[in-house]
Amino acid sequence: MKDLSGLMKQAQGMQAKLAEAQARIAATTVEGTSGGGLVRLSLTGAGAMTALAVSDELLQAGEGETLADLVMAAHADAKAKLDAFSEQAMREAMGPLAGLAGGVPGLKF
Repeated sequence: MKDLSGLMKQAQGMQAKLAEAQARIAATTVEGTSGGGLVRLSLTGAGAMTALAVSDELLQAGEGETLADLVMAAHADAKAKLDAFSEQAMREAMGPLAGLAGGVPGLKF
């Protein structure tokens, strides 16, 4: 029974670490850029866009398609950063068990 008690304590500790990692992810904001900084946007840990800045250079007639492309690229940049941050936070929370996540359906680390 001592082994079961120890296992339960470890599970509770891991659960607390995972909750902490999820809170860190939720509190995170990342910035994506494109066009050498002509377009910048921010995403929350949940993926919601909270800011968009567009250089005046792109606000000229005939630049609509370029602007749309750059906004999409900035979003992809921010999303990739957010995904990398989330993955790292969860790996840290999982500790030595992070290597097992690849073999568990639905878990990505």
